[in-house]
Amino acid sequence: MKKLYYPAIFHVAEEGGFWVSFPDIPECFTEGDNMDEAYERAEEALGLALTERLREGENLPMASDFRCVGDEGTLVVIPLDLDEYNRKYRNRAVKKTLTIPEWLNEKALDMNINFSQVLQEALLERII
Repeated sequence: MKKLYYPAIFHVAEEGGFWVSFPDIPECFTEGDNMDEAYERAEEALGLALTERLREGENLPMASDFRCVGDEGTLVVIPLDLDEYNRKYRNRAVKKTLTIPEWLNEKALDMNINFSQVLQEALLERII
């Protein structure tokens, strides 16, 4: 998937730091104690919001024209590579059940083959 770019508005928080909103994704907010932390969290929040929309079968929103976002804060464009985001943040293991012939199972066990590792490597090779 290509990189996506969405405008984010960085607002100065009264208690210090920043809070971040996305005009095109109203449910997406985050905050940080400084600009670096707010930016990093904005990338993560954007990825979470977009992957959740995709999981729900929704289309991704079109990004606003960056010149028409408003003047309520500082405009920052947040780039997101969804594939990279998924590799970085959605790396939790899930259990899968598979069926293989008994003789193949015995041979693999005799050779101390890690079934999960072999399946992951095969899937990555097929996908990438």
